[in-house]
Amino acid sequence: MSFAGRLGAFAGLSLLAACATAPTGGPVPNLPPAQATHPMGLAGWAQEDHLAALKAYQAGCGADRTEPGKRTCAAARAMRAADPQSARHFFETRFVASPVEGTGLLTAYFAPEYPAKAQADAEFSAPVRPRPADLVKGQAYAERSTIEASPPNGALAWMRPEDLFFLQIQGSGYLTFPDGRRQRAGYAADNGRQFVGVARVMVQRGLLAPNQTSGDAIRDWLAANRGPSAQGVMNANPRYVFFNLLPDDHGDPPGAAGVPLPAGRSIAVDPSKHSYGELFWIDADNPTLQGAARDYRRLVVALDTGGAIKGPARADLYMGRGAAAGAEAGRVKHPLRMWRLTPVG
Repeated sequence: MSFAGRLGAFAGLSLLAACATAPTGGPVPNLPPAQATHPMGLAGWAQEDHLAALKAYQAGCGADRTEPGKRTCAAARAMRAADPQSARHFFETRFVASPVEGTGLLTAYFAPEYPAKAQADAEFSAPVRPRPADLVKGQAYAERSTIEASPPNGALAWMRPEDLFFLQIQGSGYLTFPDGRRQRAGYAADNGRQFVGVARVMVQRGLLAPNQTSGDAIRDWLAANRGPSAQGVMNANPRYVFFNLLPDDHGDPPGAAGVPLPAGRSIAVDPSKHSYGELFWIDADNPTLQGAARDYRRLVVALDTGGAIKGPARADLYMGRGAAAGAEAGRVKHPLRMWRLTPVG
């Protein structure tokens, strides 16, 4: 489905407010440059949970289709009885680390869970729409405002309008029905329109204070102002995502690479700059962001993408499923430096 292939991993909730300015440049070659260094020199390397990182790499490395990547992946997957020491040795002997150009931005996203109904009512009035038959990939389709005003033909389910809006931002999630049934809402297609963060729009319109633009604040405002006012805000983002409903396998959703996303260990990247299955070290620090973790220093695998993820030093960290993952994801907006770990053999 491309869990993030949606709006762009559909970026974490922080992308409701703004997207980082993306550095420009051509694709980064999948070769160790002259400044490549040993992973042991990375800040925080000694404190890393190398065994957790190895498990994530084993799960996602099959997406790396380069010959060195295939060999290294096979070696990793052969380590069926690894421990922290052998996992660390694996990374230190099989990879070199090279810095990715520039300082960028780390955000985060998650797989949300929302209530839904099979039939519409006054509260659950937003249709979960399937992919339209006349949508052509690569061609711009109608904007959100036009789609919202059209008949809900073939609606898959019905949600609260603000919940559907956030589901579209995340690009995928899980629906719970009154009878206890659970289904995964998977990304089916989008209308090809550019994502616009609504937080800035709401501040400009005097609807929210500049320091009150969290995902929770935006959702609460939309819920309290359902109808034309909320719809006018949501229409400021012309991007619209269509879904299909799938059985809930109780696991994490697949990303653009077709691999289930390891929570806390997989990132969405710009595929014009990086390749799926590549291993990275992220170093993101924001000691002044209230309520957020001070830093994120860890090994991650590139397994997803998203329309708002642009530039080499730009990543969206997948946090997992549900409310707790969403709460953490909404607080991640950290300056980011990245290192690519390239197989040496």
